[in-house]
Amino acid sequence: MKRRLFLALSATALLACNRPPVTFRNTDLTGATFGRQLTLVDHLGQQRSLTDFQGKATVVFFGYTSCPDICPTMLGRLSDVMKTLGGDAERVQVLFVTVDPERDSAGRLKDFVPWFNPTFLGLRGDAAQIKAATQEFRVFAARKPVEGELGYVIDHSTGAYVFDPAGRLRLYVKDTNSVDDIAADICLLLQGN
Repeated sequence: MKRRLFLALSATALLACNRPPVTFRNTDLTGATFGRQLTLVDHLGQQRSLTDFQGKATVVFFGYTSCPDICPTMLGRLSDVMKTLGGDAERVQVLFVTVDPERDSAGRLKDFVPWFNPTFLGLRGDAAQIKAATQEFRVFAARKPVEGELGYVIDHSTGAYVFDPAGRLRLYVKDTNSVDDIAADICLLLQGN
């Protein structure tokens, strides 16, 4: 009897150790050596860092409020992800980091970012802080002059980074990925994968 129990427990332990790896639908960045630090001020005037959101899956997206297409589309998609997650959305934080500190004041971020979802936070800093953040996350952002009222646009990386509840960078989400794919991967992270 003891031998059977030992064999059953041993088999269970082996199965747990040999659990197949999780396959994400988005780009797996597990083990990445960048995107480890982010400390900026949110649109409410509070200093925020990634460690403030441990215990939640955290989505970090770099953009700017005057962006004519990618930024509102991606924020809209992330808003739809929150709806798809239902009650699990309470365990997710979306952070929108401006790459245009000259125009994106706290007031402008406060008007823009929560419009997509009231829990979303806009983060900003001075030009040096934003440059350091884009370098830390390997985000491309370059100012480009244009004719007209805007005067310039900012060409920038268009994907988002997703951290697991333990605060580890795990995923890169392209701006073209579906709501269902993003939500499915966030669910996996919330389940401890």
